[in-house]
Amino acid sequence: MENKTRESGILMPVSALPSRTGVGELGQQAYTFLELLQESGATIWQILPLNPVGYGNSPYQPYSSCAGDELYISLDTLYEEGYLKELPPSFREKEKRVDYEAVRAFKQPYLKEAYQTFQEKGGQETDEYRSFLSQKWVNEYAIFRALKARNGGKCWNEWETADRDWPQERKELPEEVLAEAGYQMFLQYLFYIQWMAVKKAANECGIRIMGDVPFYVGVDSVDVWAGRENFLLDTDGRPIFIAGVPPDYFSATGQRWGNPIYDWDYLKKQNYQFWVDRIGYSAKLFDIIRIDHFRAFDTFWKIPASCPTAVEGEWIEAPGYEVIDTLREKIPDVELVAEDLGDLRPEVLTLKEHYGLKGMKVFVFSIDTSGKYAYDSFGENENLIIYTGTHDNDTLMEWYNKLSCAGRRKVRRFLKKSGFGTGSVRDRLIACVFHSKAQIAILPMADILGLGAEGHINTPGTVGSPNWEWRMPEFDGARRELTRYRKLITERR
Repeated sequence: MENKTRESGILMPVSALPSRTGVGELGQQAYTFLELLQESGATIWQILPLNPVGYGNSPYQPYSSCAGDELYISLDTLYEEGYLKELPPSFREKEKRVDYEAVRAFKQPYLKEAYQTFQEKGGQETDEYRSFLSQKWVNEYAIFRALKARNGGKCWNEWETADRDWPQERKELPEEVLAEAGYQMFLQYLFYIQWMAVKKAANECGIRIMGDVPFYVGVDSVDVWAGRENFLLDTDGRPIFIAGVPPDYFSATGQRWGNPIYDWDYLKKQNYQFWVDRIGYSAKLFDIIRIDHFRAFDTFWKIPASCPTAVEGEWIEAPGYEVIDTLREKIPDVELVAEDLGDLRPEVLTLKEHYGLKGMKVFVFSIDTSGKYAYDSFGENENLIIYTGTHDNDTLMEWYNKLSCAGRRKVRRFLKKSGFGTGSVRDRLIACVFHSKAQIAILPMADILGLGAEGHINTPGTVGSPNWEWRMPEFDGARRELTRYRKLITERR
């Protein structure tokens, strides 16, 4: 493969971008980040799911698989566009962790003000706004959030019966619920407009956005509330079985995610419309779609909901070929990436290869230091994306520093033997990844910055703080390090 066909990218959650409000936004800071990527020679910006985070602030337990989190709406942009009378003051600007609850509370009054201004200017009467609202998911999500607020934030299967069963009966709603739903629609419109502007700017400077679509959806989501027939639920809307994985590298008791299991028999009868709608909308937002937990298209771990851990369960075959065939037919230009990490049966790789999908290689997982010499247990492959690590891994330096003295010595020998004998260990490790034969090399921003445990994004099998809270408070370090690695990045093009 010629070098010009290879690409480099950076994994950076939107939530972790610098901003004046303590969380990444879709304003000037996002455009500044794009400029830094362009200057470095990177051509891909990989992000985490943008959906409204629910339980534990996890982007993999969102309230919707289509909606965007209003947390990312730029207040500065709203002020510049005349939606706010005054520029909001800075809030937690220099903090290195996102305090989701505090930031939401800070932003809420300004978003309410923007909505009032929007109404006063007659924005709701524009064709553009009406067209956006005509999407079925927008109305359902808005009502879901309004009813969730009316029910004290509880999971929908604990709501009052009439609210819980609204999608089936569609009864008339009181004015206060409709008013809140109107506000929620407006927030989704703002998010969409701001995000699509960022995506347009990225594409214009030669950068593609790689979005992330979790295989499962959260039980407390509009997807399940309004489409419970797609899932294995009891009559009260509670999961009969839940998703996860058996004991593995991360946990001796497995990972009990709690997501409901799909009713694949029903989905088949509907020609997998749920997946077509979901991936189809994501294809509007992103240039590339990474399917998290891709292996579940082949086999998924089915855990009885009554089990407190993921130890008890069984592997069930899924209709992966039928689903992907349908997606290819309905959305012919969609570019999918398969997250194919972990202990997989060969059939998963066969499924991936059948469609020519790129898989993933995590460098810190592939380097085996258990023997006399360290070696790359994964080997080389061109049709994949190589990472130093993902959002679920230790940072590169965190991993290296956790090795024994002997392990670190073996890694240094491995690097020297591979042609990377000079420079700091971090620089040599990164150079090794960038020189991979893999078509795409992507590094988390925390590894570019050389961070240790403080840059760790998520620990699988755990819930809540400090997961998902890492934040980069300023651009100076990123600008310096991306400039330093520019030669390595551009050499892949």
